[in-house]
This record gives sequence, structure tokens and C-alpha cells, in this order.
Amino acid sequence: MGKTTATTPMKKYLLFSIMALLAGPLFAADASSKDNVLNASKKLADAANYTWDVTINNANGGGFTFGPNEGKTEKDGYTWYSMKMNDNTTEFVMKGTNAAINTPDNGWQTRAEATADSGDQPGPGRFLVRMLDNFQTPPKEVQDLLSKARNIQKAGDAYTGELTEDGAKALLSFRRGRNGGNGPDVSNPKGSVKFWTKDGVLTKYEFHLQGSLNFNGNDFDVDRTTTVEIKDVGSTKITVPDDAKKKLSS
Repeated sequence: MGKTTATTPMKKYLLFSIMALLAGPLFAADASSKDNVLNASKKLADAANYTWDVTINNANGGGFTFGPNEGKTEKDGYTWYSMKMNDNTTEFVMKGTNAAINTPDNGWQTRAEATADSGDQPGPGRFLVRMLDNFQTPPKEVQDLLSKARNIQKAGDAYTGELTEDGAKALLSFRRGRNGGNGPDVSNPKGSVKFWTKDGVLTKYEFHLQGSLNFNGNDFDVDRTTTVEIKDVGSTKITVPDDAKKKLSS
């Protein structure tokens, strides 16, 4: 008995040492995988220009169809984004801190004009301005997703991971933007992320969100997958209408 008791601490020490050695490469792999995706997003951000397509699949429907959406951007130049909801298409054009919004009902407007149209009440203009304030190009969105994810691992031709509970909740909460406003109450948030790269450059990513929302007393179940595909790197061209340019400079 005495001999067993004397050697038990040593055995435990050896066991924990072996576990640490085995776990070490796993933690290193996660950090390495995350860094690989982060670096791939930075390389895309350094490209002269590119286009991206966005597909949004709402498994629960809800009476609305979203997309397909498309974006184009030039480094230190214009960024253009087209967004569809049901039969309506809205466009954004941005350059630096200036932005213009084009809707079927109002044509091209500045951010201030779109907000003023809604008066003191919530309305389409305020909703669009909030979306514009929260807008992210793919590299920025990927960096945001990585900050909200864990267990990033290489799986086949992609990097996969899980969203943390707080990360999924934040993505489901309609980020408030510079104009404030309260988002919905979120319960049971969860999600996953997936990233693809080629030659060290980001080519595609996908994030899946699930949860229950309560907004103004109404309950909604969310089961949404957003897929973003990057293309035409280095060959994208953006044509900005004169009306949009006027709003950008006003």
C-alpha cells in the first residue's frame, strides 16, 4: 500500500504530461487553421478588386425570399452592393465614409435622406441605413466570423468550426449600427462556419445560424445559411451612375 501511495502522484503527473503532449498539437492545429483563414482573407483584401455572390437560404421561409445578392469592390475605390428581397432590389455605393442608397421608390439618396424619409418612426429607410452601417466586405466579415468561432480545423478542402453561443447570438441580434436601436431577444443560439481557400487566398465561405427570436412580442425561428463566393479577382470593374456620384459628394 505504501509503495502504491508514494508513486500515485508521479503516475498522475506522467498521465497529465502525456495528455498535454497529445492535446498540444490539437490546439496548435486550431490556431494554425484560424491563422490560415485569417491570412487568406487579408490576401483577398489586398487584391486590386473582386466580385462576390451571396446566397441566403432560409429553411423556415417566413414569407420572404432574399437574394441572390452581389457585391463588387476596388481597393481604395468604390464598393457596390446589390441586395434583393422578394421582387425589390436595393443598391448601395460606397467610397470612403460616403455612401448612397438606391431604392425602387426613392432612387438614389444619401444616408441622411433615406433616414429622413422615415421620420421619427421605424421604416424602410432606417432599416436600410442600419444595414449600410453594418455592411462588411468579405475579408472583414470573415475576420468577424473568426472572432466569434472556435475549434477551427481543416476538413477535406475546407476549414470548419463552430460559432460560440455569444458569437451566434450577436449575429442573430441585428447589430445596432451607428443609429442605435434594440435588437430582438435571442434564445438557443448556435451556428457553424466553413471557409475555402485556394493558393492562400479566400475563395468562399459559409455560415449557418439557428435560434429563436422574439421581436416586438413576435416569435421567429431562424435556420439560415449564408454562402459567399468570391470571383473575378483582379478583373472586376465597377460602373457608378452619375446620380449616385452626386449623392456621394453631397
